[in-house]
Amino acid sequence: MIHSLRLAGVVLLVAGLGACASAPTHFHTLVPPSAPLPAATASFAIDVLPVAVPPQVDQPALVLRQGATGIAVLDGERWASPLGDEIRGALSADLAARLGTHDMHGLPRGKDAKVVRVQLDVRRFDSEVGGSATLEASWSVRGADGVSANCASRVSEPAGSSYDSLVEAHQRVLGTVADQVATAVRSVAAGQPATCAAI
Repeated sequence: MIHSLRLAGVVLLVAGLGACASAPTHFHTLVPPSAPLPAATASFAIDVLPVAVPPQVDQPALVLRQGATGIAVLDGERWASPLGDEIRGALSADLAARLGTHDMHGLPRGKDAKVVRVQLDVRRFDSEVGGSATLEASWSVRGADGVSANCASRVSEPAGSSYDSLVEAHQRVLGTVADQVATAVRSVAAGQPATCAAI
């Protein structure tokens, strides 16, 4: 009898410790896998400035929309760096690959260096597993000679049923925004007025 009680106590203790063990934390990044630069390189560099994001999603954890008014904060699913940094890093990598140039943000440069500044202000960053990944943002492109463009984008991509597929959908969204920004950067770098892409 005593042996059975001791055995039951050990089983309960092990089960309790198992329940207390925390689930593993998964980290996600919006920065796409590296891609080779195009053969033709640009005669200018870019300076992708820090990105502002809405406070509702400016958290280490992924934030999901639930219905019209609800959200869920996923402590076990986290961004590899602050969300604004993730978006800036993704935009920087996408633009560098599309334009055949480098992001000189924070680096010293010569006084005659031709640099185009890019600023993105995220107004909406919605995530819905089994729904869509949506980004709304205002952005500007400014050349050293004063030529500039002020535009806005709204892009949505279908998201699958997993957190990985949701993050991949956001990567595609940022790739589409980068396409629009890159078109404006090319015009501004050439000293021509840029036309905003249809949104």
